[in-house]
Amino acid sequence: MSSPFFVKAKQNPKLAKKGNNTLKRKADGNSGGKSKLRAKKPNSKHNEEISSDSETESPVVPRKRQSNEEIDYEETPQEKKLRLAKLYLEQLREEEEDKAEKDNFETELIAGRLQEEVLEQKGKLQRLIAKDLIPPDASEIRVLRGHKLPITCLVISSDDKYIFSAAKDCSIMKWDVESGKKLHTIPGGRKGTEDRHVGHTAHILCLAISSDGKYLASGDMNKLIMIWEAETCKHLYKFTGHKGPVSGLSFRKGTHDLYSASHDRSIKVWNVDENAYVETLFGHQDAITGLDSLSRERCVTAGGRDRSVRVWKIAEESQLVFHGHEGSIDCIQLINEEHMITGADDGSVSLWSVNKKKPLSTVKQAHGCHGDAGLEQPHWVASVAALQNSDTVASGSHNSQVQLWKCGQNYRGLQPLFSVPVPGFVNSLKFSSSGQFLVAGVGQEHRLGRWWRLKDAKNGIYIIPLKRKPPNSEEASRTE
Repeated sequence: MSSPFFVKAKQNPKLAKKGNNTLKRKADGNSGGKSKLRAKKPNSKHNEEISSDSETESPVVPRKRQSNEEIDYEETPQEKKLRLAKLYLEQLREEEEDKAEKDNFETELIAGRLQEEVLEQKGKLQRLIAKDLIPPDASEIRVLRGHKLPITCLVISSDDKYIFSAAKDCSIMKWDVESGKKLHTIPGGRKGTEDRHVGHTAHILCLAISSDGKYLASGDMNKLIMIWEAETCKHLYKFTGHKGPVSGLSFRKGTHDLYSASHDRSIKVWNVDENAYVETLFGHQDAITGLDSLSRERCVTAGGRDRSVRVWKIAEESQLVFHGHEGSIDCIQLINEEHMITGADDGSVSLWSVNKKKPLSTVKQAHGCHGDAGLEQPHWVASVAALQNSDTVASGSHNSQVQLWKCGQNYRGLQPLFSVPVPGFVNSLKFSSSGQFLVAGVGQEHRLGRWWRLKDAKNGIYIIPLKRKPPNSEEASRTE
């Protein structure tokens, strides 16, 4: 008996086609079911059918993924070698980058130093320090006492550790800057004991120390130059030859060549290593009162009452002459190879360039006046100092003040910064190489004579700290 479905299919071909499709879908469904029945959990104790309805609830986790989650991946020797090689290459790359960065920094630093050296040699280096300086408190100024008579001169070692001072008592003292302790004393002798006394027997007018700190030189009123070992203060040599008091000494920077100046109006050149005299230069018309030098083979001198400043070119055996002060020029100091500062008994402080015959700037009555009304006289400028290659200089007199000055741009102009109270005659001034402090040698009398005597003053060494403004002080003042 034929099925009703087939009967209808014969009558309607479209219905037959539809029935075939339905049978095909059922067959597909059965085959899908069989494949699902084969998929079983690997460690399951019971065989369970996984229907298509349960796929979204518990998906099948592939064997590889499941093993990665449950146990750590075991690395083969080849893979370990490859990984370590990559790490090593990464370390090398980082080291190379660090080295390149460090090399660039060092190159820039060296280039900066070379540029500074070139500018220094040309005399055009000017570090702007003055704008950051502020006056110290009186309690911060240290005083070292030991000399019995007025201090006439002093020097600071290039490492800023030691101060050497000399006085009218003919003695030389070595001081430790940090502790303020006196390390050594070279006692002065009495007049007439020159033959048996090792040291000076007359007022010492000048001191100089070599840039490497090996030699100390001292000059006195007895026309003598003494050479000492700076570390031990042991006497080494005695130079004779000047026919008047030795008023100025300076070692050429980086060498042991010594320049000396005297009231006999001459400049002499000595080689301390060889204990030898080299040559004599003439030109001044009056007693020379001061001398200074730096790295070049030249020195500068102040000619006292001939009112001239001279630059001596040693190798060329020539000199440059400058005029500007109205009185006796008593002190001189180089700022750099091209500029210098001088002080005179007319009360003026002048700033010079070796390329100009006249001062670039002059401040008259730099330390004020003294005397009765209508008979006022300016305070003599007894000492000057310069912080090398900077815009900061200082001057001293007997008005109980050390005055600090700021040099204008390109050294055109002098503006007062501030003054520091120091009672007495400021006979010597020196800046430390680092610019951290200023040292003043003070006495009751002027270093070159006894025109006045300040009884209230005390003979001593004043260490004046050069304080800087806090880094953010300017910004804070602007915001206020």
